[in-house]
Amino acid sequence: MSKVTSQFVCQSCGATFSKWSGKCMQCGAWDSLVESAPLTLNAKVGNVAAAKPDKLSEIKAAKVPRMSTTIGEVDTVLGGGIVPGSLILLAGDPGIGKSTLVLQLAGILSGQKMNVLYVSGEESASQIKLRAERITGLSENFDFVATSDLDSIISLVNKDSYDLVIVDSIQTMSSAASASAAGTISQVTNGASSLMQAAKSTNTAFILIGHVTKDGNLAGPRLLEHLVDVVLYLEGDRFGMVKFLRGVKNRFGATDEVGILEMTGTGLQPVNNPSGLLLEERSLAPGSVVFAAMEGSRPLLVEVQALVSPSVFGFPKRASVGVDLNRLNMLCAVLTKRGGINLSASDVYVNIVGGLKITEPAIDLAIICALASAHKNVIIDSHLVVFGEVGLSGEIRTVNNTERRLREAKKLGYKSALTSPHSSLKGMKLPSSIGEAVQIITKK
Repeated sequence: MSKVTSQFVCQSCGATFSKWSGKCMQCGAWDSLVESAPLTLNAKVGNVAAAKPDKLSEIKAAKVPRMSTTIGEVDTVLGGGIVPGSLILLAGDPGIGKSTLVLQLAGILSGQKMNVLYVSGEESASQIKLRAERITGLSENFDFVATSDLDSIISLVNKDSYDLVIVDSIQTMSSAASASAAGTISQVTNGASSLMQAAKSTNTAFILIGHVTKDGNLAGPRLLEHLVDVVLYLEGDRFGMVKFLRGVKNRFGATDEVGILEMTGTGLQPVNNPSGLLLEERSLAPGSVVFAAMEGSRPLLVEVQALVSPSVFGFPKRASVGVDLNRLNMLCAVLTKRGGINLSASDVYVNIVGGLKITEPAIDLAIICALASAHKNVIIDSHLVVFGEVGLSGEIRTVNNTERRLREAKKLGYKSALTSPHSSLKGMKLPSSIGEAVQIITKK
């Protein structure tokens, strides 16, 4: 009989080692190695029947009707609704509203005469009941079970016919097939694989809630995001009312779509005019500028705020909320070198109002203008929107969807725009460099 050995698996990156150590040599994480039994392959290749392929031209594509959530923003991010047999992963910070959203979906779909099962490994039945009572008008005609036993959940799904199963959360589930504790890489991976097989075999849609780390990344192996069909992130200020549902992966629709929701007494509700909501409390002050953003296929106007103050230390501070800090450092250097505004002895702070995170380079020019306005203590024209990518030589580059950005700005009463000189639309100010842009917005 062969000797059974164990291996140590890093819970951050999934690397395996034969001996335990305090630090993972692969990713550098401390105290992340957990002992687990190695996988054994008992089947011999020669005894396995060969798979039978089909010609792609002979396969008929079936049009599967989607399950509408009746929440327009959620359906937009999902590509039109929930696809039967799909595996959806919903991640977000603690307290952001993940459980509230899935509880709403359970109530809505059960109200449409669909069979829904809510599985909670974190909360008891009484706790879920209390949350359901706080949501006005929620239908409670769905099944609930409080367990962390993944094997019993799969047996229940195979036994009964469900249209939707919600698992809260995947990190709390454990299976007897793995000897490690719940939340480890092996448990999360095996659990997601088992649920995926159950979803495809029973044509049942699954929504899995996932935890995130302090860095905002999904806790557990990266393989989890590859296994599922749809990956959604619920973002925003934990204590704010506006939440952003962002799709980063979707096998049944477009990616990078964003749904904007507002927390109300009836749960998370869609926002009809998100640009107006994000700008309704804007006050005209130096360092404030309106940026015409594109979130997926949707144009959106957001306020970019900047504050520039003299540094009392030898090393000036740079801080940002909603934009990448490295990009802010680069733009500060470009503005100092190419724009004629020296920020080398100033502390710089940039904030995107509303809790939105902007990753597109079109925000470069808006940040440059906000910094120049804060440094010069000049208020930017209240009817001006700004967008454009900035290069290291100070040039302003063209960005996509210019017409859609301008239509959204015009709808909210903005009369002019500051963008790339290569744009040919009317009603815009077209500086060739950030130096000219600074002169335009600081001209009194």
